[in-house]
Amino acid sequence: MQSASLQQFSSRRQRLFEQLAPGVLILPTAPEQTRNADSTFPFRYDSSFYYLSGFQEPEAVIALVIGEETSKAVLFCRPKDETREIWDGFRYGPEAAKAEFGFDEAYTIDELDTEIVNLLKNQPRVYFALGADATWDARLSGWINGVRAQSRTGVTAPTEVVDAAEIVAEMRLFKDAHEIDAMHRAGKINSVAHIRAMQAAKAGIREYVVEAELQHEYYRSGSRFPAYTSIVASGPNACVLHYDKNDRLMQDGDLLLIDAGCEIEGYASDITRTFPINGRFTPEQKTIYELVLAAHAAALEQAKPGNRYSAMHDAAVKTLTAGLIELGFLTGTAEEAIENKTFRQFYMHGTGHWLGLDVHDAGRYKIDGEDRVLEVGMAFTIEPGLYIRPADNVPKAYEYIGVRIEDDIVLTETGPLILSDDCPRTVADIEAIMARAA
Repeated sequence: MQSASLQQFSSRRQRLFEQLAPGVLILPTAPEQTRNADSTFPFRYDSSFYYLSGFQEPEAVIALVIGEETSKAVLFCRPKDETREIWDGFRYGPEAAKAEFGFDEAYTIDELDTEIVNLLKNQPRVYFALGADATWDARLSGWINGVRAQSRTGVTAPTEVVDAAEIVAEMRLFKDAHEIDAMHRAGKINSVAHIRAMQAAKAGIREYVVEAELQHEYYRSGSRFPAYTSIVASGPNACVLHYDKNDRLMQDGDLLLIDAGCEIEGYASDITRTFPINGRFTPEQKTIYELVLAAHAAALEQAKPGNRYSAMHDAAVKTLTAGLIELGFLTGTAEEAIENKTFRQFYMHGTGHWLGLDVHDAGRYKIDGEDRVLEVGMAFTIEPGLYIRPADNVPKAYEYIGVRIEDDIVLTETGPLILSDDCPRTVADIEAIMARAA
């Protein structure tokens, strides 16, 4: 780990120390998950745990002890074990982890139950994500009861449990320069991967063959993991929002909707592009595509500090609804279709989400019941779409046209920065990219 990154994690912990009242914040990483038998899924740390620690090994917990005058950061991790390293690879152990990651104290994970009870003595509160995991909830109860058992010696136990998840989520919502750089690099890798997929797509192959092209580009460019399960949806599958079987045999004339992203340093990219596998949009496909592209532009126009988060969705909905009425898919005025929500026959999801260490990242969308105001440092997606399923009000030539266009945005002092801008977005650019592969 580079010293600049170490300082980054330490400074986040310091910010927590400064804003929290005295107490102890306890945050475990994610558990390893069994895939089948004795095989596990690839381990992915808990995002908030990583955000505050930089530590990537499983079986770890951080405890931040906040005092009136002094505070300390404590790490619990697996013991150094050279025998286990033969089987599972390198592990830091407490001593090396303490030095490498800037903690004040470090213990083995086997010492957790004893040492946490000591840390909780005479503390007024615990910061903890209650309800996230029943096993950890039970352990917390056990720790508090362990302190209460010592009450005859004059020791007091915490009397308040505060949700830690909300506090850390608010910090994570605002990205610093290092985070934006990582997300920008992820966006560039993902853009190249989507271009590679466009050039590989053709009739007569299965969707997962195109998915393999995405994965290949991620791996060769230094992104070891996708940020989420890729959606590679051809023909009618493009009208299934969370389709992930990716096994259909693609046919000439199909549109292919790809919603896929990669991780760099844990930070996600999330891009959706829709294109014809034969390289040329039909008139109907082009009509729907350009309507979605216009909604994308309308939403992007509202991505400004000081605007409400909902302004982007409202702009996209107005554009899509007006276009659907012009095409004859909806009747009445745009205002009526929006008020009655008849547009939701074709557009049934939001226009984006926060983006960061999680593809649907931490942070509230409303504060005190009001839509949140956009601020510099926020990162999010813009992803309008239209999904035209067969219906009485749908001409046959438009059936099963599913289009979504999604980009990654971070707000800067000068406006929105599109982190995925290297990925072609217009009809002309997409057709040109695909023509070069023919």
